[in-house]
Amino acid sequence: MGQFVDLHSRDGFTFPAWVAQPDTAPRGAVVVLQEIFGVNSHIRAVADRFAARGYLAVAPSTFYRVRPGVEMGYSGEDMQAGMALKSAVEALPAPGVMADIQAAIDYAAAQSGRKVGIVGFCWGGLLTWRAACTLSGLSAAVPYYGGGMTTPDEAARHPQVPVMAHFGQRDHFISIDSVQAFARAHPEVEVHIYDADHGFNCDQRGSYDEPSARVARDRTLAFFDKHLA
Repeated sequence: MGQFVDLHSRDGFTFPAWVAQPDTAPRGAVVVLQEIFGVNSHIRAVADRFAARGYLAVAPSTFYRVRPGVEMGYSGEDMQAGMALKSAVEALPAPGVMADIQAAIDYAAAQSGRKVGIVGFCWGGLLTWRAACTLSGLSAAVPYYGGGMTTPDEAARHPQVPVMAHFGQRDHFISIDSVQAFARAHPEVEVHIYDADHGFNCDQRGSYDEPSARVARDRTLAFFDKHLA
């Protein structure tokens, strides 16, 4: 359903994004932000599913400024490599990868002619939160278990668009105490907590929890249907 397309940031940087087109005129557009494992088969499948629901989906390669062609699985070695790549991207001079996310938003808006939402998973969830607070052209944002977004520095940000956030009660990377503190600090954010671990949405991970993933998916689709219509 999708294919890789080259996008261009305002600083002239060129990077690939997986673009999945719906069969009919788009009802809206969704930017899909990867985990620390690249725009792999799971992220492409997520984008394709949004396209099947009528949304133009754009999944930019947020590692491309430090390493092209990243596509990993979910082994321990993959985790270590992904964490190192994330650290390298986070160390880039500002605006760093946020410029590429803005380019993906702009492309999604131009290609669809409709409102744009953004969704991301793990590190992509953190970037989704940052995008909701700092970037332009968005109408809704949905971070899934955004690693780091419940820290005091990130929680001090203020979203410019409606946000729905999904977290796992048993997430060993994001403490439930920090999630609850984030929810108290942001009553405007729709926070959902599931009886699940980190990565519960990904059916390629051992932490996949199908009931939680299904409920979160339905909530996310309803949220986008509401705010991107």
